[in-house]
Order: sequence, then C-alpha cells, then structure tokens
Amino acid sequence: MLAFRKTGPVFGAAIVTVPSPVLPAAGMAIIDVAAAGICGSDIHAYEWTSGYEFMEKFLPLTLGHEFSGIVSAVGEGVSNIRVGDRVICWPTIACGKCHACSARRPQDCSDRRIIGLHVDGGFAQSVTVPAINCRKLPDDLPLDLAALTEPLSVAVHAVNTADISHGDRTVVLGPGPIGLGMAFVASLRGADVLIAGFNDDVRLRYARELGISRTADLAKETLAEAVDRNFGRPVDRVLEATGIATSVTEGLAVLRSSGIFVVAGIHSQPIEIDLTRFVREKKQLRAAHDTTDEALSEAISLLTAHAHLLSKLATHRRPLSKAAEGFELARSREAVKVLLLPEGEQE
Repeated sequence: MLAFRKTGPVFGAAIVTVPSPVLPAAGMAIIDVAAAGICGSDIHAYEWTSGYEFMEKFLPLTLGHEFSGIVSAVGEGVSNIRVGDRVICWPTIACGKCHACSARRPQDCSDRRIIGLHVDGGFAQSVTVPAINCRKLPDDLPLDLAALTEPLSVAVHAVNTADISHGDRTVVLGPGPIGLGMAFVASLRGADVLIAGFNDDVRLRYARELGISRTADLAKETLAEAVDRNFGRPVDRVLEATGIATSVTEGLAVLRSSGIFVVAGIHSQPIEIDLTRFVREKKQLRAAHDTTDEALSEAISLLTAHAHLLSKLATHRRPLSKAAEGFELARSREAVKVLLLPEGEQE
C-alpha cells in the first residue's frame, strides 16, 4: 500500500510502498483511511525543525495523526468497535500504568506515544491503532469532515483551559486550523472574539466566514492597537496558536489583570517574562496541548451540528500520492486544512 513516510532526519518525506497491515494483535484495530489532515506538527516533522529530534530513533515512520476511516479488522478482545464502524482516532497512546493513566488522565501519561510521531500514522491507505483510541462517528457526519475532529478537539481543550465565559473579551493569536477552531468555539460560548494574524489575509477571510467579525492583520497594526481599536481596554483572555514566541509576550501585554493566557502553539525559542510585573498583575499563564476524551466528544458533536460551516476549514484536498504537494500547500499559508485522500489509489 502507499504511505507518506519520514525516512531520515532531514527535510522532507516520501511516498513509498509498504506492506499492508495483517491481522491485528489483541486490542488493536486496522482502519482503512478515508481522509487525513496535515497538522502543524506534521509540517515541523517534515521540515525537521528544532524540537522534533526525538523522532529520529523511530524512523522510518509514516506521518499523520488526524484521520478518519472505516474499521476493516479487529484483534482479540476488542469490544468497543467492530468491522464496518466509521471512526476517528485519538492519536495519544497511553501506557495505562502510570499515575496519570490510573487517574484517567491519559493525555498526561508520562510514557505516552503519538500516532504519526512515535508509531506509524494515518498518511497511508490503512493504519493499525489501539482499538481503545477509536471513537465511533454519527452516520450523518461525512468521513472527510470527520478528519477535522482531532484538531477541533485540541481547540475545544484550549478553550476549556481558558475558562471562557459569556462576554469575555478574547484574543486568538494565529488563524491556522487550531486558532480558527479556538475562535469558533470561544464565540459559540459567548465570547467577544478578535482573531489576529500576520500577513494572513486568506485565513482571516475564512475566520470571517466562520462568523468571527473582528480580525486584525498585525503586519498593518500592532496587537495593542488592534485590541484598543476593537475593545478599548485590555482583554479577559488570550489564546495563542502561532508557534512564534514573541506573540506570547505581546499577548500578555494586552491581557487584563487576573486574565488568563493559554499557550497552545509549539515554540522552538524561549521567552523572557518580567516576573515582578506578571505577579503584581496576577496574570495566569496556562498550557494546552493534546486533547481530552470530553473534548473529542464535543468536537464530534460540533462537527455534526455545524457541518456546513466547519467544512470551510478543509480548504484543499489532494490524493495521498501527491502528499508532498499537499505539504507545500500547507506550508504556504494559503490553505487552512489540507486533507490527503487515499481512497481508490493504486500502489
């Protein structure tokens, strides 16, 4: 079968032919992939940017962790899904033994592995995963749209971490898939949302199509100016999904006293914080990474209820055999979410 694999610790990845999965082991399932989204972490792995060196010992490796599909086989002892089920997969594989796992916090597992980063992922025609990671889908949720579940659940988790309430003045930094998802979910919760990007005209337009009327291009004005123009005072919440460390410093500067800042981006550079000012202003800095079981369930419900609107996030589709083209699209920032579609392709 075809698979898009990272073969070495250098820039790029390649379409190769690998053996199709055989009968799965106990507790495992084989998913025939319908659609798989290209994530920012996939791009980091593709580019081999700082912070992804941990992958080297797992190479060669099939990338991809945002996918949907149909169960084609299950191993012994699997009872939560069966052949023919339409599913998505939580990519975090927990050890099941540590304190966090015992406390039912698999996202905090001390020995967790990620499908597509530590073990073979979904940029393939089929993928073998732990059955316990699969979540069944409603019959009326299209499988290509369902591939947005994992990134949308990351956005839901970030909004949950921010404790957003009705009327909160909220800034979202970064109009990529996670940022757009955060802005959408926060708006649904009643927040007054401003989403900001830098030379991101295309993706800010998609934000407005999602109903986020307040947008700012930080190539044309500073964040402080944008906040003053839209709100006239500091904001209650800031959620970051840029991966640019200076955006955290800029975001803290527009946050009110006792406000909450949630960092969701992956950063290759550190920042310096004036801790005395930070303490005196009683600001809270929180991190949101991965997702939770509750956020996954909410994401599936949101996609089902708002299918037409959220389908706008899947701006481009490419066959799996043209994965490299899809990655270049995703890197160009002209796309929001690029989906790779393996269905019907020949080896």
